[in-house]
Parts: sequence; structure tokens; C-alpha cells
Amino acid sequence: MTTRVDLGDFTSPVAICGGVVSNLEALTAFAERMASLGIAADHIIHTGDVIAYCASPAECAGFVMARGWPAIKGNVEAQLAAGSDDCGCGFEDGTPCDLVSGQWYAYANAAITDDQRRWMAALPDHLALTMNNITARIVHGSPERINRYVFASSTDLEAQFDIAGADIIIAGHSGLPFTRRHGNHLWHNSGSLGLPANDGTARVWYSIIAPCDKGIKITHYALTYDHHTAAAKMQTAPLPQSYAKTLTTGLWPALDVLPEEEKSMTGQPLNPPTVIYP
Repeated sequence: MTTRVDLGDFTSPVAICGGVVSNLEALTAFAERMASLGIAADHIIHTGDVIAYCASPAECAGFVMARGWPAIKGNVEAQLAAGSDDCGCGFEDGTPCDLVSGQWYAYANAAITDDQRRWMAALPDHLALTMNNITARIVHGSPERINRYVFASSTDLEAQFDIAGADIIIAGHSGLPFTRRHGNHLWHNSGSLGLPANDGTARVWYSIIAPCDKGIKITHYALTYDHHTAAAKMQTAPLPQSYAKTLTTGLWPALDVLPEEEKSMTGQPLNPPTVIYP
């Protein structure tokens, strides 16, 4: 059964982040940015996968848990909470992504505390909010499947909006920042806060959704942080070294999950446009 928490109506900006993927250095830099902007903890929403590739799984889970940010389960939280032996990421068997996932998942599974596991189990699957009479559903992969990959080039998503029962869907999981119209609806992904966007830069991503005269304004933001320290910590841990390299090169070591359009953009610095909706 899918669980949902309604966060109510927001009249001031909300920050969206997701995919911290155990990157404490990026998470700390993001929290400092939020403090400088005056965005309170209850206006910072995490779309899942606080844990994955990087070296600080327990520290990142504890960080988000302690601050009380509204958050949902990603597939990784769901699997760790259930005591499963794989990440449930949706990788095809035998692909490079699948082969390295066992390594970082085992590392995270051994590192987190029982309290953190219970916190993950209690997280809802979805969140809902309203801003300027526009309704949003926050999911990890898609409304129907926690580990579905949706990208800017994805099509045939009308049924997902019917399932969500909302004007816009705010999702995570895929790791790339984009905002794309689908008819009268909008699909938004803030990108990954802990892993670069395969664009050849070490930047990571978040977004801010703010009320405006015409509805809402969604703005993507790149974040620079101490990626050298994050990579160095991975290099001294039993973790996939290909992803330690990603933190500095900004290039994914495997493109298994990407559609052809997104593959063709590898190494091209991203600059997602600001979108006003409706």
C-alpha cells in the first residue's frame, strides 16, 4: 500500500533535493546554502536515495533525519528498511551499474544504525503539497513505481499524472535535472545532490519552487562543493572507484539507464531553464 503525507499549502519558496547518495560534503554545502537563503527545514524536501555510491551513508542519513526535512523513501531506503540484499535500483542484470551496486549497497547496509533503518521504514512513499492553487505530488521514480527512470526525453507519461492526481510531479531517481511540460502538466526533477549530472563538471544539483504572480516558478541551481574530499573518502573505502572518479570528472562510468538523447549529451555542461507554470 502506497503511503502519502500531505504537507499542505506553501506560500514561500520550497527547496527540492534528492539523491544525496551518501555524499556528506555535498549535503553539508547544500544545508549551508539553504541557511544563507533563509529556507527553513520544513521547506526543504528530499525525494529519496539519501544513501548510495559515496562514503558517508550513516552520516548522511543521520543528517537528514536530525533536521526533520520532509522526505520520502527512495528505492534504497525501502530496501535497507526491509533488510533486502540489493538496492532495488532497477538496473538490468549484469550491466555495469548492476555489478557495482552490490559493493556500495553492502557498505551502506553495514554502516547504518538501527534507528536510521527504522526512520527509513517510517518514511512515506509520496508527499503532496499545494502552492498558488497548483497541486504537486512528490515521488521517487514515478507514481506507480519507485524505481522507474524518467528523463527529459521520456514520453507517454499522461497516465502517471492521472495516477498522481496532481498538476505537477516532482521526482528523483534518474539523477539528471530537468523540468518538462506534458500537455497541461509538468514533470520536474531537481537532479542529484550527491552525484554530478554526467555533464563533465563536478557540480551537483537542487531546485527551488517559488510562488509567483502567474503561478509557480521552478529554478534549477548547480552547487559546487568540496568534491575532492568526497572523492578521497571513497578512495580509502571499499567502494566502486569508478564513482570516486565521477565526483571529480563529472562523467558517469556507465550509461546503462540513459535513453539515447541523454547519452548524446554526455560531457555537455547543463543549464536547465527556469520554468513558470502554468
